[in-house]
Amino acid sequence: MTPDLSTPSRHKLHEDIFAMLIGTVLVALGITFYSEVALATGSTAGLALLLQYLTGWPFGVLFFTINLPFYVLAVMRMGWPFAIKTFLCVALVSWFTTQFPLWIDIAAIHPLFAALVGGGLMGLGILSLFRHKASVGGINILSLFLQDNFGIRAGYFQLGVDAVILIAAFFILPLDRVLYSVLGALVLNLIVALNHRPGRYVGFS
Repeated sequence: MTPDLSTPSRHKLHEDIFAMLIGTVLVALGITFYSEVALATGSTAGLALLLQYLTGWPFGVLFFTINLPFYVLAVMRMGWPFAIKTFLCVALVSWFTTQFPLWIDIAAIHPLFAALVGGGLMGLGILSLFRHKASVGGINILSLFLQDNFGIRAGYFQLGVDAVILIAAFFILPLDRVLYSVLGALVLNLIVALNHRPGRYVGFS
């Protein structure tokens, strides 16, 4: 018997937890690729990466700190369950990015590969979190709020914000790294824009 895929079904707790773990691992791995070759991305992760390149401070500390103000919006506009899951996801990404260099040794990685595959990993990770009413904070929270309340595509809104951050990268990174970063941002946001939209996925948390 073919299941009725048009009927929304609630995610179980273990499904949310699994999606959060998978999503944060993918996002953190993509960020690790970017950090290895000094690439930039959008949202608060991109801002944290640029600050890491400028200051030498750990990405995880910067990422966690930058996201703190956005939890107010998460609670006010998206509710406590979303805010709590997002807080946990940000904490997991921050922790995973500090641990991955201890778990894997990347001897060499081409910046084009890092941009395309890293951007794809982050896009898939963010998509997994979005579908389980979670995010990696910052602009993700704002983009979800705008999509849920005003019909503005989350991926397209993030693409505009990412463009601003990538413009700032021109003043920090070599030109070729910025161009590679642009390609990665396109991959990331296309994955979200094409897959996270009303009617495409009917599960909910």
